[in-house]
Amino acid sequence: MKRKPKKLDGSAIGSRNIRRGIRYWFPLFLLPMVASFIIGFVWPFIQGAFLSFTKFKTTSKWTWVGFDNYIKAFNDESFRYSFFYTAIYAIVSIVFINVLAFAIAYALTHKFRGTNIFRTVFFMPNLIGGLVLGYIWSMIFDGFLSAFGTSILTNTTWGFWGLVILMCWQQVGYMMIIYIAGLQAVPESMIEAAKIDGASGFRTLFKITIPNVMSSITICLFLSLTNAFKLFDQNLALTGGQPFIINPDGTTVHTTEMLALNIYNTFYVGANSRGTAQAKAVIFFILVAVIGLIQLRATRNKEVQQ
Repeated sequence: MKRKPKKLDGSAIGSRNIRRGIRYWFPLFLLPMVASFIIGFVWPFIQGAFLSFTKFKTTSKWTWVGFDNYIKAFNDESFRYSFFYTAIYAIVSIVFINVLAFAIAYALTHKFRGTNIFRTVFFMPNLIGGLVLGYIWSMIFDGFLSAFGTSILTNTTWGFWGLVILMCWQQVGYMMIIYIAGLQAVPESMIEAAKIDGASGFRTLFKITIPNVMSSITICLFLSLTNAFKLFDQNLALTGGQPFIINPDGTTVHTTEMLALNIYNTFYVGANSRGTAQAKAVIFFILVAVIGLIQLRATRNKEVQQ
């Protein structure tokens, strides 16, 4: 009587074949993504960095000028003003956005009716485009400020707080979702142990909940920080940099103009200023990258390993 041959495990054969196929074909599937990244980001970035050392009207017609564009950028009073204005705005908006988002997320993680509805309502403003939000809120602010005989376009203080309110309204819901995910991942056993030990809700929040949510705080701080420095379309639609002041030397400073809008205005003020605008863009990129990396390093060191 012949012995039947042993059947091979079909799942093992399949998994081995799948792994072999992935090793063989993955470069082909990876190629479109890599090509898109190089064409859409790497090459424009390299070309932009090169053009920052030139005087150009188009990307194919340029004249090498060295560091002259960078010298002009650092000597530009409006650029220095925009930097400090953006830095102050970033600090204020980061605090408001993250405190409000965490507070709402903390409230919505407690069981009560309608939590899913509230989450949806708070998240919806994030789906609206920045330009649309800017024009909508400009009408809201002007309607309110008209009672006081002023406008958001003529009042620097209201222009600043208008941007803060607008960005809080747009971004709080998005950050709230990230905080909710972090709060739901906090071990329930730790919360129960704190209650058994007699810890108050306030002490439990700061000693257990927040340390365990540091990974979410890291992400939200990074997103709100980079969004604050890169803010453009809301700034353009809400105030357009107005009001502006004219210095004795004839230079114009827009009092609500942030860095991205300053670069945009510099590029389109004249053909001879495009190299300077490109130099400002490179400085802007380095600035945001360095600040973002410092923030990530500072907050990651405080994360709790679960």
